[in-house]
Amino acid sequence: MEIANTYYSKDEYVETASGNKVSRQTVLCGSQNIVLNGKVIVQSGSIIRGDLANVRTGRYCVISKNAVIRPPCKQFSKGIAFFPMHIGDHVFIGEDAVVSAAVIGSFVYIGKNAIIGRRCVLKDCCIIEDGAVLPPETTVGSYMRFTAKGTIEGGQGNPNFVPTAMQDQMIDYTKSFYEHFVRAPAAC
Repeated sequence: MEIANTYYSKDEYVETASGNKVSRQTVLCGSQNIVLNGKVIVQSGSIIRGDLANVRTGRYCVISKNAVIRPPCKQFSKGIAFFPMHIGDHVFIGEDAVVSAAVIGSFVYIGKNAIIGRRCVLKDCCIIEDGAVLPPETTVGSYMRFTAKGTIEGGQGNPNFVPTAMQDQMIDYTKSFYEHFVRAPAAC
C-alpha cells in the first residue's frame, strides 16, 4: 500500500540538519533534554516533556498530531521522581496518544488515542491498537499485540498474531511516511 503525500507549509515546520521535521505548533518543554536522532517527524499539537527528564528518540520516528510524550514517574516517600524515556528506531505514535513508558523498543506501532501508562515497557516489534489503555508497569513482549479490549495477544495460531516481518514492515512504513511528508510547492 502506497502512502499518499502529506504536504506542509515551509512556515509551519522547522527542518534540522539531521532531517528532523518539527512543527512550530509543537510544545517542546525542556528542549535541551530532547534528542531526536534524525529523520523524525513531530506533528502539530504534540507535546514532548523534556523538562521532566531526558527524552530520546531513534531514527525515523513519527509523533503524530496532538500526541503527548511524558517521561515516566514514580512516587517515593520524599516526593516524585521522573526517569528518562528512550524510544527506539522506526516507531510510529498515533494521533492523540499519551505515552509515559519507560522504554519503547524499535519497530513499534502505537495506535490513535492509545494511552501507555507510566513505566510500561514495549519490546521490539509490538503493536498497541487504537484506543488501547495499558495499565502502569505493563510489559508488552516482542511480536505481541495489546488490544483495545485490554488483552495481550500473539502466537502463530492467533488471528491477532504480529507477523514475523513486523520489523521490515515498520522500516518500510516509517521511511515511506517520512519520504511522503513533503513541503508544499511554492505558490506562483
